[in-house]
Amino acid sequence: MARTTTPLTDHVAIVTGAGQGIGKASALALAEAGATVVAVDINEGTLAETAGELRKLGARTLAIRADLGSVPEIDRLVTETMAAFGQIDILVNNAGVTRRAYIMDLTEEDWDRIHRVNAKGVFFCLQRVAKEMIPRRSGRIINIASVAGKGFPGVSNAIYAASKGAVISLTKTASQQLGIHNINVNSVCPGIVRTALYQDIVRIMSEKEGLSIEAVEKRAVAGVPLGRANEPEDIADMVVFLALPESRNVTGQSFNVDGGLIPD
Repeated sequence: MARTTTPLTDHVAIVTGAGQGIGKASALALAEAGATVVAVDINEGTLAETAGELRKLGARTLAIRADLGSVPEIDRLVTETMAAFGQIDILVNNAGVTRRAYIMDLTEEDWDRIHRVNAKGVFFCLQRVAKEMIPRRSGRIINIASVAGKGFPGVSNAIYAASKGAVISLTKTASQQLGIHNINVNSVCPGIVRTALYQDIVRIMSEKEGLSIEAVEKRAVAGVPLGRANEPEDIADMVVFLALPESRNVTGQSFNVDGGLIPD
């Protein structure tokens, strides 16, 4: 749903993993709220689609292809953003990877691949963007974690859970150390979200267990008190709230958006 006000006019937001899912929904929602959006993704095709939709909304935008597991790539995307717009007001630290696997089937390669983006990438994006926010004494950093980091038993795998737990802990410490610079740091912990990644996991489970897609999806939401999965826009709405002036005194928190899946 299009927003009728533009409270984030004159704000510049970086959204990582903006090519699809939560990242794309967040980029569009921030643009609807008036922000200039720097969309970042490793996939050029989906990134171009998001950039096109942002421009249709009339938003100022910049699309940057970058590998969020690479510190030099992170430095480059921030440098390009500063060269284009001269400021960064909001970071949505969303890029992440996973795969469906039992704990005993996970490998060192899985650990390195998942933590490279989900933990290392989130930290160094936060650090590099904070470097630009500190002199301006203003900024909102919004990390996309997961209820997986809080013990959700239906997690895709244990390594992913560990990486999201790291994001939640990072959020707390970063909020304490950056608060003196008037930088708010919060995280959003989605539950089940209908993204391409979710659909891939559902498909794999369907094939493995010989069940229909509909049966797997019905089982997935059976334990959700509200009885429904999230759409990416549900997460984006929380992201926008945390970027708005109204949340100026909210920091160090990890907000579940999960239909009541994990009481917290």
